[in-house]
Amino acid sequence: MSELGRHLKEARLQKGMSLDDVQEVTKIRKKYLEAIEAEDYKVLPGSFYVRAFIKTYAEAVGVNPDELLEEHGNVPVPPVDSTMETVIQKRSRRPETERNAKWLPTLLMWTFPILIIVVIYMYASQLNKSDSNQIDPVKLTDTEQDPQTAQTSPPAAGGGVVAPSASSGTDVGGATAQTTTEPTATPSPSPQAVTVTEDGKSGKTTIFKVSAPPGSAVQVEIAATGVSWLEVYNGENSKGEKLSFGNTAAGDTMSFTLGSAGMYIKSGYSPATTVTINGQAITDGKTSSRFLVKLDEGTASSTPDAGLDSETSQ
Repeated sequence: MSELGRHLKEARLQKGMSLDDVQEVTKIRKKYLEAIEAEDYKVLPGSFYVRAFIKTYAEAVGVNPDELLEEHGNVPVPPVDSTMETVIQKRSRRPETERNAKWLPTLLMWTFPILIIVVIYMYASQLNKSDSNQIDPVKLTDTEQDPQTAQTSPPAAGGGVVAPSASSGTDVGGATAQTTTEPTATPSPSPQAVTVTEDGKSGKTTIFKVSAPPGSAVQVEIAATGVSWLEVYNGENSKGEKLSFGNTAAGDTMSFTLGSAGMYIKSGYSPATTVTINGQAITDGKTSSRFLVKLDEGTASSTPDAGLDSETSQ
């Protein structure tokens, strides 16, 4: 059995489905499903149905079809008859040209009124912005002439005005009251926070490095918003201790404590699962994701190995 066919068959068995169940869901005949698992594409009714049947089969067993075809390479399909393709193209060109010619006058008729409306709207917007940026001269004059806001200085000997001094005090009974300034308390430094940074890739796996204060626990939480195949292992790959294995459902939440051995996470459908480390979300931008979360060198965790803290399903 080929790699692509074995991948689909394993996903079907993990969901506990038989070929008859897949046939009922996809409406694809059982003999075609068997041909896909064996990669005997000659059995299929035509070249168009090869990729279409594979994608439909993959979606039925919870596997992302685009990731599947990308991982196992392009699926070979029989070449399309060039003579038939040429005849189809020649027949379809003329009606398409006629349809375009019919829609062109209508399109031009509506384009000019729309352009005129857009120009008028832009002009009106510019006028409104100009009016809002102008300063009200009445308010400015009132502010400048308000006698309560004006400050006067005592006259100097021989005329003129004495400039006020910031260090001058108030005379009370011949004594001068001096102003004292209380010292400002220096703020204490905030405790060191947990930081998560992307630290490169290893094949299809994205590596994340976690730095945390010594002795603090690092929590890895996974929240599900839909159905997705999820695998979680204690270690750097799927050969480590299995912490979670199976399909998720909307509302499922899982919490793990990151240990010194690291944690390997594999999600079959990333949009349905959210992975966070101490509240910080991590992603690789793919539909099917593989993460390796490791503690930074010199960071000590409160537990030597990862473990499942809690799990809630709806």
